[in-house]
Amino acid sequence: MNEYTQPPIISMSGLEKWYGSKHILKGIDLDIYPGQIIGYIGPNGAGKSTTVKILCGLVGDFKGAVTVDGIDLRQNPLAVKAKIGYVPENAELYDVLTPMEYLDFVGKLYGMQEETIRTRAERLLTSFGLGDNKNKRMDTFSKGMRQKVLLIAGIIHNPSIIVLDEPLSGLDANAVITVKELISLLAQEGKTIFYCSHMMDVVEKISDRILLINEGSIVADGTFESLKNEHGDTLERIFARLTGGTDAGTGAAQILSALD
Repeated sequence: MNEYTQPPIISMSGLEKWYGSKHILKGIDLDIYPGQIIGYIGPNGAGKSTTVKILCGLVGDFKGAVTVDGIDLRQNPLAVKAKIGYVPENAELYDVLTPMEYLDFVGKLYGMQEETIRTRAERLLTSFGLGDNKNKRMDTFSKGMRQKVLLIAGIIHNPSIIVLDEPLSGLDANAVITVKELISLLAQEGKTIFYCSHMMDVVEKISDRILLINEGSIVADGTFESLKNEHGDTLERIFARLTGGTDAGTGAAQILSALD
């Protein structure tokens, strides 16, 4: 885990967001440091996606301040976007393109040189087991194959911050293992990983810091061990307790009893 000898690479201060009369984010204050793997969890509607979209420069109408590597997001959103790789939960690929064509398009958006794009794309596609499919149209690809292309698109420009929103969706077991190991190696190189997921077992294993958001506010912040010591339970039960949800065992029992 980062020893905080460097300034934070992401700072959020008094971050608020309204959608009409609905108060989504209620004053998020957060410092994230280089090399941290952040597990960002919360129930649906808690504000996870809104936080991520603001950080990635997709939502500009917010209160408060956000800086990324010392750059004010409001003043220079393009410079911030250049430092971030974003793999959204639901994204539409241009599936009439081949992976090589799509990655060429993405790389050029980031201002990469064509030769660098081609070399990295070929190596990354091969590493993800898509080398034989690099020149095939993606409209025939499975969900897992598409997800691999999205993952590659999120890292091809070698960003210092990588935002992953349910990145394992649709991947086979071997690909899941590869991505989890990749996250660890990226963090060792000093890259910051912002990982959003509902898969508590994965968040527990890969994160060195877990942030739990509920109803627009951070309600827990720490390592899994510190949260466990404070609340004395599994991450799933801590999540249920702090978000006012039903205990998993109780909920399952209620469902089963409804079948009687």
